[in-house]
Amino acid sequence: MKTALLSAVILLLFLSGLIWIVPVQNYNTEQHFAPRQPVMFSHEHHVRGLGLDCRYCHNSVEISADAGMPPTETCMTCHSQIWTHAEILAPVRASFAMHKPLRWTTVYKLPDYVFFNHGIHIAKGVGCNECHGQVDKMPLMRQAHAFHMLFCVDCHSNPAPHLRPRDQVFNMGWRRTADTPSPEALMIAYKIRPQAVLIDCGICHR
Repeated sequence: MKTALLSAVILLLFLSGLIWIVPVQNYNTEQHFAPRQPVMFSHEHHVRGLGLDCRYCHNSVEISADAGMPPTETCMTCHSQIWTHAEILAPVRASFAMHKPLRWTTVYKLPDYVFFNHGIHIAKGVGCNECHGQVDKMPLMRQAHAFHMLFCVDCHSNPAPHLRPRDQVFNMGWRRTADTPSPEALMIAYKIRPQAVLIDCGICHR
């Protein structure tokens, strides 16, 4: 009897831990959505493990509305030298040999009536993980937040707490220190417009 009870308790604890560790996808908002990709690419390995900068793969993120997806040639910069025969990278090698781009599945999808520009947010000191979460801890890329309109409006209504020095925008481990300029000072330095302007409908719906 005691063994059965102990087993039941262990199973309950395990299941509770599993539910806590593995986020459940919300099918309405697609929060925690991790779609199947042509290659099982791990941001955790490449960003946290190897220290790759976001811009190495997403090279238009500072100047464009779209962050951009890496061409196969970017992958092969390293993988022509390492893991050259790994089965998991067979699609990458085939893409390179056939000059046929990999078709990555978009994780974040905004409606057509919503305008978003990566470049302007980066120029204003908004870190990648403000929207994308701790990408450096994601073995599979997933949607960290539910992108309700309120998610954007909350930030636009009070942007100061979400700002950081521009040279730290791509630093997933950044934390504010005593030497960091105050949020209010960053608002002035980046010439961020009054909040009343930022929550105008035309900012996002053009």
